[in-house]
Amino acid sequence: MDNLIRVGVITSTHGIRGEVKVFPTTDDVNQFKKLKNIILDTGKEQINLEIEGVKYFKQIVILKFKGIDNINDIEKYKGKDLLITRENAVKLKKGEYFIFDLIGCNVITDEGQELGELIEVLQTGANDVYVVKTKDGKEILLPYIKECILNVDIEQKQIQAHIMPGLLD
Repeated sequence: MDNLIRVGVITSTHGIRGEVKVFPTTDDVNQFKKLKNIILDTGKEQINLEIEGVKYFKQIVILKFKGIDNINDIEKYKGKDLLITRENAVKLKKGEYFIFDLIGCNVITDEGQELGELIEVLQTGANDVYVVKTKDGKEILLPYIKECILNVDIEQKQIQAHIMPGLLD
């Protein structure tokens, strides 16, 4: 599953010709226009589908898949995830990471002290906030700013942080 990224969830059908409404779980909804194929995760199997059409309505993406031309053929997939391969994902800039790659990283201070494990990333608007759970179950909030998060090593699953005054209070 590490090679697959969820980009949306089928919420309902759209019309009777096999189109579906998709709630996007990606930052870049325009990514759907660039995709040729998508993987439908039914829970039991993964089905490769060819995208035939993409439309947008408010915050929803409407998709049409090749070979699925009837509401009855797609209705059973409501609530199912749509996945893409990592190769089809948006290209990240330097200093950008997929949240699922960050979850589970060990967080250490610039002084070598182990803080805990990154369990969540809050997206606040100004900057992301890393939620770190310590060994004793406390949560520490670290802002994703260059003064605080010094280094992220996805390969080693390790994040180095500088604890600014007041962060542990």
